Amino acid sequence: MKTPAYRHYLLGILLVVLASNSAERVALSLVLQDIKAEFALSDTQLGLLTGIAFALFYAIMGIPLARWADRGNRIAIISLTTTMWSAAMILYSLVGSFIQLLVVRVAAAVGEAGCIPTAHSLIADHFSRAERPRAVAIYMLGTSLSVLIGFFVAGWLNELLGWRLMFVLLGLPGIALAVLVHLTLRDKRQSAAGPVASSGASSEPGVGRTAQPPLGQVLRILWASTTFRHLGLCYCVLVLLASGVGQWQPTFFIRSYGLQTGELGTWFSVIWGVSTTLGLLGGGELASRFAANNERLQLNMMSGAYLVFGVASAFIYLAPDQYWAFGFVAVGIAGASLATAPLFAIIQTLMPEQIRATSLAALFLFSNLIGMGLGPLVIGALSDALHPVFGVDALRYALLAGCPAYGWAALHLWLAGRHVVDDLTSAHGDSGEPPRAPSDTRHDVALPGTN
Repeated sequence: MKTPAYRHYLLGILLVVLASNSAERVALSLVLQDIKAEFALSDTQLGLLTGIAFALFYAIMGIPLARWADRGNRIAIISLTTTMWSAAMILYSLVGSFIQLLVVRVAAAVGEAGCIPTAHSLIADHFSRAERPRAVAIYMLGTSLSVLIGFFVAGWLNELLGWRLMFVLLGLPGIALAVLVHLTLRDKRQSAAGPVASSGASSEPGVGRTAQPPLGQVLRILWASTTFRHLGLCYCVLVLLASGVGQWQPTFFIRSYGLQTGELGTWFSVIWGVSTTLGLLGGGELASRFAANNERLQLNMMSGAYLVFGVASAFIYLAPDQYWAFGFVAVGIAGASLATAPLFAIIQTLMPEQIRATSLAALFLFSNLIGMGLGPLVIGALSDALHPVFGVDALRYALLAGCPAYGWAALHLWLAGRHVVDDLTSAHGDSGEPPRAPSDTRHDVALPGTN
């Protein structure tokens, strides 16, 4: 199962699954103005729909799904959750009220919560410490593909067929993708131990299950890592900004420059697709080629990238016309994307196999409740508050107000870099590689970083 051909196939399928996972959020951001008009909603209500209504269930459900992923069949989890979020996209076509929109968004959130931590756990099993930044960068290209689907395809489908049918056509391929995952991928746990129940227990005599510590012990391990704490604080700030900006930026261009969704979707698909691809691959390649096994250097590079991103993002909303604004969007996205692959690869290297998915789910729990939950809502509420003074430009200044926080995120990346070498040595010794999980049935395992 670890042959080069299978590893590449696994990575490619996970990439496409991530694209499907992210397409719903991208497409929804593009049609917020149409949904606002049809249901006569305020910006605050749109912020609730795109923010806390999604983030609360996405974050909370991520923990039990990740606990399952750390000991059970990860392929089954990805197949099941892909089916769920795809079905939710199809159900958008039937909604008749704001409350129904919220219910479908919650269903999408529960499905999408099982994707990323589970996939990262699989990637960490198949790629070494030095290979992980590059492998994670390739996997995260699913976000670039989701931009192509969510902006270009969804933009024109919305303009030609309306937003309801658009979601149906985006959701149907996800059902087929879930079947493909189920039929062609295998979890190494099942390969090594035969058919395994979802709890992780083997049906073969003499083969134990992967020991998994209680959740409280996992959280203590995470808190004991200074590097993880700073990465968590950094990620909370970034998700707060990215969620607010990501959901409202298309609406900003529509309101400020009068663009239609087809034209805007074309611009954004090119800008986000190219810039994200260059940033992700560039960050993964730089980390694997020039900073392999040197996580401190990787974090310092990430810190610098986010400073550039913060400055470029501010100029998006100060630009004299839409073309300058699009240019600054491209620079900002590339700078932000440089950090993505090394950040997740470092967390997976820092944590032992038994808690890899749970570590990301815990990161997402706090960052999404704070960031994804509040980001769109805060921007929407601030836009409503500024509207009496700035009119149509209220959203412009609401988005501009958040840009200085990228410096705060960069500070936490730099601080994480000061501690990462000590934390890796303390957890795993000089090799920096987590040990494989023991095969026994006890829950009181001594994991790295615990006494």
